Amino acid sequence: MPEPLDHPAIQRVRDAAERKGVTLEIRVFDESTHTAEEAAATVNAEIGQIVKSLVFVVPTEDGGLEPVICLVSGPNRVDPARLAAVTGESDIRRATAREAQELTGYTIGGIPPFGHTRPVRAVMDPDLTQYQVVWAAAGTSTAVFPVPPGTLRVLSNATVAPITEERRAADLEAEAIARAAHEREGAGASNAGA
Repeated sequence: MPEPLDHPAIQRVRDAAERKGVTLEIRVFDESTHTAEEAAATVNAEIGQIVKSLVFVVPTEDGGLEPVICLVSGPNRVDPARLAAVTGESDIRRATAREAQELTGYTIGGIPPFGHTRPVRAVMDPDLTQYQVVWAAAGTSTAVFPVPPGTLRVLSNATVAPITEERRAADLEAEAIARAAHEREGAGASNAGA
């Protein structure tokens, strides 16, 4: 059962965007958008258009943890060494599910790129900028919203930097083939409606 559009987690995301003058078109689905693959299938987008909001943590001097959100294109994986270099934090590591929830106010699978319960540093994968629109979680595992990458960067106050693992040429070629097939399907659907 999907959450209502006025669910408190979804409302926090909507309110955070509105404070920056952006109105989001949040969509709630019956099926889960928890994984990048599920989200892409649900919204009929390429997996690369799905924004994974991954939480990493840095130990603080007082024994606490500072969250860092990595906004990553669906097929990509964060390279911890690159992330450490970009953030200047050698002790950065992936947050546990519990830490992620405590530090952001959201559970994994629904963590949005902004609208957290405390200030969060964000780093954005440059691969997201190749799309006109990307899709991000809106606070729950069934709620997402479309947004241009530039707007996403502004809303999350993100630094755009290379933080992902290098992908092999074969992976890139397979994605290009999938993208071309997706575009052909879209053209066929629009021609059928004409």
